[in-house]
Amino acid sequence: MKVHLVDGTYELYRAHYGVPPSSTRDGQPVSAVRGLVATLLALLREDSVTHVACAFDHVVESFRNDMFDGYKTGERVPEELACQFDLAEQAAAAVGVVVWPMIEFEADDAIGTAAIRWGADPNVDQVVICSPDKDMMQLVRDPEVVCLDRRRGITYDTAAVVEKFGVAPESIPDYLGLVGDAADGIPGVPRWGAKSTAIILERYGHLENIPDNALLWDASPRGAKTMAASLKEHRTEATLYKDLATLRFDVPLTESLEDLEWRGAHRADYESLCDDLGFTTIRTLPHRWAGE
Repeated sequence: MKVHLVDGTYELYRAHYGVPPSSTRDGQPVSAVRGLVATLLALLREDSVTHVACAFDHVVESFRNDMFDGYKTGERVPEELACQFDLAEQAAAAVGVVVWPMIEFEADDAIGTAAIRWGADPNVDQVVICSPDKDMMQLVRDPEVVCLDRRRGITYDTAAVVEKFGVAPESIPDYLGLVGDAADGIPGVPRWGAKSTAIILERYGHLENIPDNALLWDASPRGAKTMAASLKEHRTEATLYKDLATLRFDVPLTESLEDLEWRGAHRADYESLCDDLGFTTIRTLPHRWAGE
């Protein structure tokens, strides 16, 4: 048995930028929701997909905004996309998958909590995180947890994470804290580029283990002396940035493994949603209806 965890926020963004815009007759933008529904139903048609949950950022802000003023907010979300967030959660629920709408936490934290919980379940062969987001790569554990980039058809196990980032999954928060993550508003440490950071973390593993003095380093990336001086000056900030990039595993998810089993779309809710939003082409797309 596999458990598939879908990053609903990522899928909504991907649909928004990947399909032509469309609206209802009263002007409500719906193209991102249509794309989300289509991709969820495509996933559910795969033979190995039996247990599914989908996490959303119900609001963009989270507890991390209290930790750091520069952390991402909803200000950069296009208005025509922001107005589809609630509809997306309704649509995913109508499709019949478990929905986790996050407010205090982020969708990534819900997925992280679920991955740790069911990755350790003896009844689960593998947890598949359906997202290429670099934040998620810290969750990879062979063979229990992998990340899947559905668009490119790439599965990220530990070896694939190391190949892409140059560091092991457990060092991803350190990597993001040092290099930065523009998408989340994490600035990183000056002078710490991706390649040099990977060389240092390959040797030391975690930020806390890196000496302040480059003369004590067992690795020698280009500009080591300048990097060390910058880290010494910004170590407090770097520690904060790592904390921001570290996913939480204590989200209060109430569902059991049995609850995650997909039994089909809810016909009345799904057809009503399609009628309201003008989704005529995907109205009959579900291949299974709950209770039928």
